[in-house]
Amino acid sequence: MANQVEPGLIPVLFEELQSERFVTLSTVDHETGGPNVNAVSWILAKDEETVLFTVNQKSKIVENIRENPLAVINLIANESTYSIAGKTEISQVQLEGVPLKLTLIKMEIDEVRDVMFYGSRISAEPAYEKTYDKTAAERLDRQVIEAMKKA
Repeated sequence: MANQVEPGLIPVLFEELQSERFVTLSTVDHETGGPNVNAVSWILAKDEETVLFTVNQKSKIVENIRENPLAVINLIANESTYSIAGKTEISQVQLEGVPLKLTLIKMEIDEVRDVMFYGSRISAEPAYEKTYDKTAAERLDRQVIEAMKKA
């Protein structure tokens, strides 16, 4: 199924983006004009055409998006790798209802592309764990995702 292009999230990808998960985000670096890639975990599909994600207010991502709204989210799911491209905007400078200074960013999806190379599939998805207080991390994750759902 490599190189399939969709105008929005297919149902399985929408479901994958209903809770925190590891993705990478590519933006255009506001200083160099080159690519800038970051790992992001607070991400949520609002609907098939809209993805929300949250980053620290001081993240370079925020300034990059202010200067150039084009971005790509790389998602490994459904035994493949997907490129979710679109235009972003700052939705909330400070996400309401969370104790950290986080910025909520909205992406309007232009296309979702299966970018897995021919004749292969992902056999194990990336996994990560929080390295700080597990209880505090779980509480914060719930607060952030709930605040994103209300936005």
